[in-house]
Amino acid sequence: MRKRLRKPLSTILSPEDTGEIYNSFDVVGDIAIIRLPSPSRVNAETAANAIMNRHRNIKTVLLQASPVSGDLRLRSLTYVSGENKTSTVHREFGCSFSVDMAKCYFSPRLSHERMRIAKMVEPNETVVNMFAGVGCFSIVIAKHANPAKVFSIDVNPAATQFMQENIRLSRVYGKVIPLLGDSKEIVTNRLQQVADRVLMPLPEKALKYLPCALSALKALGGWIHYYGLEHATKTESPAEKVKLKVAEALEALDVDFEVPFVRVVRSTGPKWFQLAVDVHVM
Repeated sequence: MRKRLRKPLSTILSPEDTGEIYNSFDVVGDIAIIRLPSPSRVNAETAANAIMNRHRNIKTVLLQASPVSGDLRLRSLTYVSGENKTSTVHREFGCSFSVDMAKCYFSPRLSHERMRIAKMVEPNETVVNMFAGVGCFSIVIAKHANPAKVFSIDVNPAATQFMQENIRLSRVYGKVIPLLGDSKEIVTNRLQQVADRVLMPLPEKALKYLPCALSALKALGGWIHYYGLEHATKTESPAEKVKLKVAEALEALDVDFEVPFVRVVRSTGPKWFQLAVDVHVM
């Protein structure tokens, strides 16, 4: 969809403005979320009309008015065009995710990561997802692997409610266990040494919560899927920087481990990158 949008935008916007909008808009269900160049030289309604005229399945266009921030990972959204709503149902890999974009964090750009991790999960594994949101990673794993349980934790009450609905929509009852609260407290009190695999898809807290993730792994070890943010210039490797940061943290905890895989998931801003790090703890 993003490739098909460049041409209609280029007929009404400058090449610079077309590139900025093209590279920063997301589609969640039937809602498109755009960000404008700053300082804005573009009329939001002009961009919204170009999107809706080209893609009839888009019913609503919202403008992202602030970065994602806070413990609940929310962003300010302003209505631009179409139906005045923030709720939708997003579908990927045979799963359905009901979400209110004003109340919950959701990124369609992590779709590849969700399936990549699901393909790594072995039959009857126990998985702990420390930052589950509306349940996307957890439900894709339950739908496409054969885990024993996926403990799916989030601190946002609204996200947990949508997670429960998404478990129903995707028919993964009994596989995904929704848990409301801070993952550090829940793991410490209820999920010590239960997991074969721990997911940490919240870059802002992953490093701080790494000792807790280790405590959730079984005594024989397992896998931690760590997601981090790194700043890197043209002469630096974001993958090497995040690998070094994780390695230093684990060495300080006297852990035997290896890091067989690191990848850049996406660019999040000028010289900023989100990365996935697969850690095998032994």
